[in-house]
Amino acid sequence: MKFSIQREDFLKPLQQVIGVVERRQTLPVLGNVLINASKKSVRLTSTDLEVELQSHVNVAVTEIGDITLPARKLLDICRTLPAEAQLDISIKNDRALIRSGKSRFTLSTLPATEFPVIDKIKSARKFAVQEKALHNLIERTAFAMAQQDVRYYLNGLMLEPSGGTLRAVATDGHRLAMCELAVDVGDGIDQQVIVPRKGVQELHRLLEQKEAEIQVEIGSNHIRITTDELRFTSKLIDGRFPDYTRVMPKNADKRLQINRDLLRQALTRTSILSNEKYRGIRLDLSENNIKIQAHNPEKEEAVEELDASYDHEDMVIGFNVTYLLDVLNAIDTDDVEVFLCDGNSSVLINKPAATDCRYVVMPMRL
Repeated sequence: MKFSIQREDFLKPLQQVIGVVERRQTLPVLGNVLINASKKSVRLTSTDLEVELQSHVNVAVTEIGDITLPARKLLDICRTLPAEAQLDISIKNDRALIRSGKSRFTLSTLPATEFPVIDKIKSARKFAVQEKALHNLIERTAFAMAQQDVRYYLNGLMLEPSGGTLRAVATDGHRLAMCELAVDVGDGIDQQVIVPRKGVQELHRLLEQKEAEIQVEIGSNHIRITTDELRFTSKLIDGRFPDYTRVMPKNADKRLQINRDLLRQALTRTSILSNEKYRGIRLDLSENNIKIQAHNPEKEEAVEELDASYDHEDMVIGFNVTYLLDVLNAIDTDDVEVFLCDGNSSVLINKPAATDCRYVVMPMRL
């Protein structure tokens, strides 16, 4: 294998696939990136056996071939070379030689045959979606995923293509985020798939704010998303996601509307003096007014008062302030609506007069 390429042209696809390369691997080859050099392009592939990333760059190849190189060492070499440097990469006697100007690097290799690759997936559903829209859908829901929960099916993002909608739902048992996107997902039976946490994070990192359409394929065990520059493939979590419709508050008839940014700033300030472990804050609701209070074991206290649109009976309710801030950061309107039932029931938060994104937060006892 032998080819020459500009540093910038090689660096971007390398950075795209590096995210799933773990620093400690069970198999040595998983620390490598697979390089497939054909006549007119070079394809780079990395995997951790759960998520596979593949990118490509068009370049004239002198000698075709396949090999795997140490991924992070290769990235560090490319990153530290001068801008617009020319790289000459060749393989000889199981060693990779990288030349650039007066610099020369020799890297160890492992054969491409040892690299585990997901070739074809049995696709049950295939549809197109705007790259920017999918990026935003993930951004507005993924924060509610669980982290290392024993209920493994919560450690991911549930995607549900149905009719003309793609729905994303995430929950950790204390809060829930659900957003919908109008997409023609084609005919077929309704299905729910759970994309693991790491795959969701990598996909969010890789998707850009582009108007271009990308292809989504959902199989029985994998999901694959293909853009012009890269291909993302992830195993799916084998489990049944909880019935999220049962979590939606049914009797939340008390409506509070408030400026999102003012509420977010007040919660941020108040949280400074909240209990560092439990992060609890208390909301006192009265007519057109909301009082936010926080205490900690050092007997320190923070109090904020804000004007709000609220004309129901007085109420006191406690929350983990982090959960509220995460929701407010995910909403992009000037105001937010909060629907409440009583001081012991979950609340529903969404944009005013919009239901494409809904958030549920459970209260906490203070």
